[in-house]
Amino acid sequence: QVQLVESGGGSVQAGGSLRLACAASGRTFSSFAMAWFRQAPGKEREFVAAVSRRGSNTGYKHSVEGRFTISRDNAGNTVYLQMNSLKPEDTAIYFCGATPLYYGGAGYLKQGEIDYWGQGTQVTVSS
Repeated sequence: QVQLVESGGGSVQAGGSLRLACAASGRTFSSFAMAWFRQAPGKEREFVAAVSRRGSNTGYKHSVEGRFTISRDNAGNTVYLQMNSLKPEDTAIYFCGATPLYYGGAGYLKQGEIDYWGQGTQVTVSS
């Protein structure tokens, strides 16, 4: 079992920044590739970013590339999502996920590939 707890959400104006954190406990953190997904009201949960087990490979949804940065601290069992130049369309609940699958940085992860989820943290961007 892996327990994931997100933090760092909030309300910002367009152009602002937020840093999300996801603290993990339970099984060995470095055994899992980690990802961030988001779900806006009335929409499906979608992939945002992922990072490989050692942090050497990352991948992003096209619309956030260049604005968001995913990173991880395996010693501290935490994965981060730095979000800059936020837009109103980034408004959503952001979820952290863990998968034992290999992730090499190419392509998106699917919801069905995630074994463990956090409870989510709300991000609201106003225009």
